[in-house]
Amino acid sequence: MSVAVIPARGGSKRIPRKNIREFCGKPMIAWSILAAIESGCFDRIIVSTDDDEIAEVAERYGAEVPFRRPPELADDYAGTVPVIAHAIERLRANGDSPENVCCVYATAPLLQPSDIRKGREALEINAADYAFSVTNYAFPIQRALRLDRKGRVGMFFPEYANARSQDLEESWHDAGQFYWGRSESWAASKPIMTAAAIPIFLPRDRVQDIDTPEDWRRAEAQFKAIQVGPRPRN
Repeated sequence: MSVAVIPARGGSKRIPRKNIREFCGKPMIAWSILAAIESGCFDRIIVSTDDDEIAEVAERYGAEVPFRRPPELADDYAGTVPVIAHAIERLRANGDSPENVCCVYATAPLLQPSDIRKGREALEINAADYAFSVTNYAFPIQRALRLDRKGRVGMFFPEYANARSQDLEESWHDAGQFYWGRSESWAASKPIMTAAAIPIFLPRDRVQDIDTPEDWRRAEAQFKAIQVGPRPRN
């Protein structure tokens, strides 16, 4: 049994109600639900939320909301692993025993069903705890700059000040879309980003963190430019 869990709390601060705010014609969370449905990977698609309005929208687009997330897992400091572990605990209490669980973020409108399938395949054929989406940085992180208290520039890694970009090691970051994991790994609170995880590489034009209004506008432009594939209509 494989289950998708979509965490979606109601208390977003920087973009209020962003999980259900309209994004290119649908509530934001709808795109994640529909991508999960279209992937064909899941026996159940569950939204973990503390919010009744989010629950109503999630059910309208085909997800289940069989429980409410407790307040201690719905504040600004709640991490992904405890939220998914809680969902697994609730599923087990009701008689379900999923082997693999995929956390799908509610604010991942660029997510493709084919990427979800790649993640499942990678988890199944490798002796790994997790498989999750990554993309490469657009610029060498070794050339990163910092500003001091007077607004003056300095380098994080001054030893690379004269290095050529092509000579620097390529670097990657979490794409913030999905995290496949074995139920036992989630339940044991094993960290995701370790050597026990498999990266699923995504191109940068299909990745966008959405934390500010500028991020939102950029994501909408990316969505329209790449014409994300068909989703079931509700």
